Amino acid sequence: SCFQFSFQENGWGAFLAERLVRKCDVVNRGFSGYNTRWVKLILPRLISKNADAGSIVAVTIFFGANDSALKDLNPKQHVPLEEYAANLKSMIQYLKSVDVPEDRIILITPPPLQESAWEKECLAKGHKLNRRNATTGEYAKACVEVAGDCGTDILDLWTLMQRNE
Repeated sequence: SCFQFSFQENGWGAFLAERLVRKCDVVNRGFSGYNTRWVKLILPRLISKNADAGSIVAVTIFFGANDSALKDLNPKQHVPLEEYAANLKSMIQYLKSVDVPEDRIILITPPPLQESAWEKECLAKGHKLNRRNATTGEYAKACVEVAGDCGTDILDLWTLMQRNE
């Protein structure tokens, strides 16, 4: 959803596309509710071996918010931390195999979670709080480590967004 809904009015994706108009196309392949386990399976349909990798300026991989859902309260979206890291590495390896250079792959950590606001959303749907900011932080840290291991760039939203209130 961080990507899928980014093209709505005043969304950051729409802003980015507007800023890059006539320079490149911004293609949104966000899937609300998905985790790394599911996207790893469909990635070859999103960027195929037949794609002109030379024309790709950047590929961003932005997961972890759904993966970090608490296992007991949201088992459908939860992905264990080790599997999350392995899935990110697998996606990077796939992109490299279709000739997307590692310097054009950018990992984005999950953003921090404002627990009080999320808890209100959960309660309105008749559920308990099913995510914790500290847990999301563990996934963000793993994402940073994967970027270092794989030689890709990283945008650490989890850290950057918590620097100031």
